[in-house]
Formats: sequence, structure tokens, C-alpha cells
Amino acid sequence: MLKCFKDEGIEITDEQQAEIDEKSGACSVVYLAVGDKLTGALCISDPPRPEAEEAVKQLKEAGITNIIMLTGDSAKETADITVRGADLTQLAAIRQLSEKLMHRINSNYRFILLFNSVLLLSGAFGLLQPSASALLHNASTMAICAKSMTPLEDKKRKKKNK
Repeated sequence: MLKCFKDEGIEITDEQQAEIDEKSGACSVVYLAVGDKLTGALCISDPPRPEAEEAVKQLKEAGITNIIMLTGDSAKETADITVRGADLTQLAAIRQLSEKLMHRINSNYRFILLFNSVLLLSGAFGLLQPSASALLHNASTMAICAKSMTPLEDKKRKKKNK
């Protein structure tokens, strides 16, 4: 029986497919044709990196339940995050840092919203003069900026992980 690859109209016999299946193992197969006749097959092996299992484990521990790993150097141009190093376990560290950063952003936002609301209401009810309100507003902005520049990880833990 002949199979036909619809993309290119190339036919392959059951015997050819059986031989390819036998020899390819867990490899990805690229079929080669000249004209409309199958002339060969390339077996491409791309085994997972040694640290991939540990990286997936760490990501699951970080609370990610649906893990899909797509690879390829061309993903760099369209990726949301590109890991510079070769160690996939960095993904779990990136996740932890991003969660800490989002917590800091939300905390700062809530503080500024509350503080500025109090300043506005205090000014509206005559409890604060405009110059005092402006001074407190600017001081709170500077304090939040200074707080935001502190490291997300403490230095002791960072050294321990290296």
C-alpha cells in the first residue's frame, strides 16, 4: 500500500516506512525526495538537555502546572523571555524573581494609591496646606523609588545558590 504525503504529493511504500521507523528510533525524520519520488530520509536526534528534568521539576514546584518546552534558536526573536545561559534550571529562578517583582509592584501601587488619596482628602478638608501636601507627595515618591531599588534577593541566599 502506498502512502501519499499530501503537502508534496510524494508516495511512500509500507516497506520504506517500516525501514525508516526501524532505523529512526526516537529521532525526528525529514523525508527527502527528488521530483515526486522518495529518495531518502534524514534522522535528526535532539535529546533533552541533562538538566531538563530538574528544570521541569523546579517549575512544577514553583506552581506551574502546564509546562511546554519549545526549543530553537529562532524562538529568541519572538520569545517573551530569553535565558542567556545554557542552564534550564534558571527558568525556575526567573519565575521566583518575577513573582517577587510583581509583589513589590503591587505593594508599591497600593501604598501610593492610599497615601495620595489621604493627601488629597487632607488637602480637600483643609487639614494640610498645599505646600505640605506637595512635600509629602514628593517624599513618598522618593521613598518608594528608593525601596524599589533594593535587591529582590538577599545576598546570602544568592551566594548560596552559586
